[in-house]
Amino acid sequence: MDKFCYLGDMLSVDGDADAAVENRIRIGWNKFMQLVPLLTNKDISLIVRGRLYSSCVRSSMLHGSETIRKENEVALQQAEMRMVRWMCGMKVQDRIPSNGLRERLGLDDIILVLQQNRLRWYGHVLQKEDIDWVQKCMEYEVEGARPRGRPKKTWREIVEKTVRHVD
Repeated sequence: MDKFCYLGDMLSVDGDADAAVENRIRIGWNKFMQLVPLLTNKDISLIVRGRLYSSCVRSSMLHGSETIRKENEVALQQAEMRMVRWMCGMKVQDRIPSNGLRERLGLDDIILVLQQNRLRWYGHVLQKEDIDWVQKCMEYEVEGARPRGRPKKTWREIVEKTVRHVD
């Protein structure tokens, strides 16, 4: 058994978040399909459809997204843009920029929302006491030989890069 579901989140033996992100995207598509009659209704303004999408679909896709790595952000962004195009009644062949479609719906880029979630969680972690297990996990160094190649970025490195990017 390489992966399993625990408390609604997919965990894998190797510690990657790929299975969790795939599961989150699948959950997002399920919510989207339930709301397609409303999200594609031409009688409802695009702004209202964007708010409905953000509160129901996007929130279910981004649940627990604070620890998602950069590699997985692209998959979330691609899935969201497919949904946004569907809501706006556009196709890729129409050659309308993603920013323009998101602007019509009043949505921020999902990467920006992920960064905000990550920084919000980091603020909570920093407020913990030094003896708390969350702080201990942040400071923990894995012993032993590392595999060949560039090591994967840690969550802390990603957050620090986000902080530098925001400044």
